[in-house]
Amino acid sequence: MADAAPAKADQEAARSYAWGPLSGFGLFVAVVACLADQAAKFWLLLVAHLSSLQPIVLAPFAELVLTWNPGISYGLFPQRGPIGPWALLAFKVVAVGFLWAWLSRARHRLTALSLGLIIGGAVGNAIDRLHWPGVMDFVLLHAQIGGRTFNWYVFNLADAAIVAGVVGLLYESLRGGRAAKAP
Repeated sequence: MADAAPAKADQEAARSYAWGPLSGFGLFVAVVACLADQAAKFWLLLVAHLSSLQPIVLAPFAELVLTWNPGISYGLFPQRGPIGPWALLAFKVVAVGFLWAWLSRARHRLTALSLGLIIGGAVGNAIDRLHWPGVMDFVLLHAQIGGRTFNWYVFNLADAAIVAGVVGLLYESLRGGRAAKAP
């Protein structure tokens, strides 16, 4: 009888959408990703004065430039009215809630790492919407081929964290279905 109580507690914990065995790790990754993104943005604006010095050439293929993205990825669906930015923010809150529920069910560190990166990136970009005219993007990658310049979209560390998280989830799912299934 005494063993039945711990077994039941383990089953309840396994079904929780709020906290799981790797939630602490995923939360740590999310906080680090978000803080790194926000610290880079504030440093570029307040210390490096990117708004007045742009572009800053880092390499023949990379520059720091300041852009404000009022929409979502690639500047799609720009939101300039009073309701649009709040609608995007609400959508992010719901998305992060679903990602957190998935994280709470994660059984592998790569899944937790990947979801933590995605959550941290989403929160970092959401924070931008609260105090700036949009999401601050600043890394521009480009290549010159045959006299033509090809520019990749301008992105930030939060975007890089989201992409790295998605790549991690794809890698894990291609390794033989090991990734935790979304709730």
